[in-house]
Amino acid sequence: MTLIVRALRRVRAGVDKTAWHHRATESAPETVTLTSTAFEDGAPIPQRHAGAGVGDDISPQLQWSGVPGDAVELVLIIEDPDAPLPRPVVHGLVTGIDPRLGELPERALNSGTALPIHIGVGSFRRRGYAGPRPIAGHGPHRYMFQLFALDRPSGLGDDATLAGALAAVDGHVIARGKLTGFYERF
Repeated sequence: MTLIVRALRRVRAGVDKTAWHHRATESAPETVTLTSTAFEDGAPIPQRHAGAGVGDDISPQLQWSGVPGDAVELVLIIEDPDAPLPRPVVHGLVTGIDPRLGELPERALNSGTALPIHIGVGSFRRRGYAGPRPIAGHGPHRYMFQLFALDRPSGLGDDATLAGALAAVDGHVIARGKLTGFYERF
């Protein structure tokens, strides 16, 4: 383990800085159940879904239930709160999801999807799904797949950023759910 990795081992952005704990979303009831056929909540994310250079960088299948009937749009935010940075790393931002879809199939968050969704801009100006790729030796990282149900359209497109998304959903999140997976590089 390098000296830098050792120095950063305990440095984490923090769950409290994720979209889940943002004032725009945190008061919404947790009535949405978000699951995946790729991994269970609290379990490791398969290498197939890990980031470029580590895995195949294929977005996992996601499905949901418990979305209120009056929801008109879903917003998905994927964050790593264990990154050794001041803010969690955004690994995916998707808006314009029709709640009636019920699921996003595998690869839906990768570029070139045929689904009528908007894939926004994540950390480091990346567009689309960026799978887990923590620093080797930094320990396990959590990857929070956070789904927010809105009572009106967000109006966001493919240029959406996390800050813009949180501003757009403020006061309009009527339900939420999350799925957390882990990934670690040795």
